Amino acid sequence: MTSFLEKIYTIEATIDDMNPQIYEYVMERLFAVGALEVLFIPVIAKKNRPAIILSCQAHEEHREALCDLILRETTTFGVRYYPVERKILAREIRQMPTKNGDIRVKIGKTSEGEVLKQIPEYEDVRKLAHDTGRPLLEIYQEMTKKPLDSKK
Repeated sequence: MTSFLEKIYTIEATIDDMNPQIYEYVMERLFAVGALEVLFIPVIAKKNRPAIILSCQAHEEHREALCDLILRETTTFGVRYYPVERKILAREIRQMPTKNGDIRVKIGKTSEGEVLKQIPEYEDVRKLAHDTGRPLLEIYQEMTKKPLDSKK
């Protein structure tokens, strides 16, 4: 199976003294500045203190802006970053019809075009479940089993 190799950066900071209510705001800002992924990982830090590791991944052109944002918007006094490689599938979003409306489905393919995954967009499934009263899990499972043309 061939997939795509991509060089990105992981940017991290350990935070042990910040109000957790601020995490959501920081996450929103990091995504707005160019983060591909943002994680808050619970850890036990020095002096046996509960803490989090704020970890985000981004392309090199966003690294400095993300580092600056973390230093300005959190209580940390430092960030660390390092290059990483990630292997990813090609992605495509398709509208898939249901009896109650369309749902966006993320398609994951190899570079040869073989479909390996089809994952419905959660917000679309949630809205359809809310609008129709159908169980969310039922709609989600229906969309993951719906056949696709694997070379499209």
